[in-house]
Amino acid sequence: MNFSELGLCDELSQAVADLGYTAPTPIQEKSIPYVLMGRDILGSAQTGTGKTASFTLPMIEILASGRAKARLPRSLILAPTRELAAQVADSFEKFSTYHKLSMALLIGERGKVLLTDVKILVIDEADRMLDMGFIPDVERIVGLLPPLRQTLFFSATLSDDIKKLSDKFVSNPKVIEVAPPASTADTVAQHLTWTSPKGKREALRSLLNSEDVKNAVIFCNRKRDISTLVTSLKRHNFSAVALHGDMTQSARLEALQKFKDGEVPLMIASDVAARGLDIAGLSHVFNFDVPGNAEDYVHRIGRTGRAGKSGRAFTIAAGDDDRKYVASIEKLIGKSIPLVDGDTPVAEAKDAPAKSKGKAAKARADKSGADDEKTTTAANSNEKKADGERGGRGRGRGRKAEAHPGELPPPPDCKGDTLHDTGHVPAFLLR
Repeated sequence: MNFSELGLCDELSQAVADLGYTAPTPIQEKSIPYVLMGRDILGSAQTGTGKTASFTLPMIEILASGRAKARLPRSLILAPTRELAAQVADSFEKFSTYHKLSMALLIGERGKVLLTDVKILVIDEADRMLDMGFIPDVERIVGLLPPLRQTLFFSATLSDDIKKLSDKFVSNPKVIEVAPPASTADTVAQHLTWTSPKGKREALRSLLNSEDVKNAVIFCNRKRDISTLVTSLKRHNFSAVALHGDMTQSARLEALQKFKDGEVPLMIASDVAARGLDIAGLSHVFNFDVPGNAEDYVHRIGRTGRAGKSGRAFTIAAGDDDRKYVASIEKLIGKSIPLVDGDTPVAEAKDAPAKSKGKAAKARADKSGADDEKTTTAANSNEKKADGERGGRGRGRGRKAEAHPGELPPPPDCKGDTLHDTGHVPAFLLR
């Protein structure tokens, strides 16, 4: 199927083709026809599936065929973060190349805007707005709009709270879901490593050195930890910028532009960037802190592996609280996150933080090719024990390493057994 078959005009189809898109994604294929019909939408799709285009494209089609009154906007899109609002604005600019439509990006606007002629309302990332406490503001704004309008309500998940909230804004909506709630994309290879609280920075640096990192977003839970981590990384000759809600708008835009332009390969961010950040070809995501909210994990790692491309996500865990958070994440996504340096399930890893130094030392010895007899004996003993627990599936010398239980397959562009095949081999995968 192509975009013209969805009911879009030739100009829009050409604009999409100019950008290199050949076929609509599932959320676009299911949403666009109903938006063009004028139906209210209650939509859910995991991050990185093309949700923004699923409403911007048909909106341009509708607005281009109508007539505007002087200085009266005919559509309004509400987004929870500045980055997401800027991303939506960028989509409108790209897709409306062959149309004469004007657009305004309002961030922290204190002026007056007349909303009496708004025909289309979009509430994007409604679940994030609920988490951030923005719903009273949304309700106040919606109260200023005409009651007869088309409303497109999108959320990453359709929980009971979200469905109850949507009843305030949509009327007889077409419900569209293209993925299980809070599922993770198959294009993202997920991994987990345990360390001690004081060893997290060293663990991060080790991963950055062992992985072929083109560019990466590193997430922290607390804003005050971001500047500390940026300083630490710079001290070890890594180039990094910060992005969080306490920065001025100009500073945030400057940092984001440097990252997008490839001038700085690492961006240390808070969850303010987890929903609205769209970087083409982002190779890695690192959770320096395990998110306390399991759904935030899905949105964080969804920054990579977008638009069918492959990506890698690593989570650094330490301490009792992280064990609870990891268990909650694995319950939500319905699978275990493979360990970087061992096969012990999280449920059995009560002593994992305390043992992390020994595991790290073993990993470094393996990497440098050390062949100490005692180490080999201990490793063989552990192999036999693991074989018994996994029904005899061993990984002896000379045999290709198999995936951990529940591990995702390698991303498409990482398949192969040699450096020549893959372009890079992570240090922890003995392929």
